[in-house]
Amino acid sequence: MGFLDKYSGALLSILRIISALLFMEHGTAKLLGFPATEMFAVPPEPMTLMWFAGILEFAGGVLLAIGLFTRPVAFVLSGMMAVAYWMAHAPQSVYPIQNQGDAAILFCFVFLYIAAAGGGSWSVDNLLAKKK
Repeated sequence: MGFLDKYSGALLSILRIISALLFMEHGTAKLLGFPATEMFAVPPEPMTLMWFAGILEFAGGVLLAIGLFTRPVAFVLSGMMAVAYWMAHAPQSVYPIQNQGDAAILFCFVFLYIAAAGGGSWSVDNLLAKKK
């Protein structure tokens, strides 16, 4: 599949942007009630674990979407998703389809890949590196 090699930087950027926007949506649902979901009908109390999760989801999602501080942000978010899976989902069932942890697992490993690979060609990090 060598013909796709020339698109790898752009496709990495697209993966980063789409993943970040989907992730950011979890933060806005928790913190702002948008989009409205039954699960987050009541915003979390400040300084609680769920509130910090919402902050990381929103702020981390914004930084990843634009590709700024991509590697460290993606690494932190990957760890956050691993913790979220083992704290919130795994105790419910061994199987991710039953414990609704599919998204947490995917986010964890997509973010871990982005932490290793970087933000791709369409990122603020890439623009800043070119200026140096």
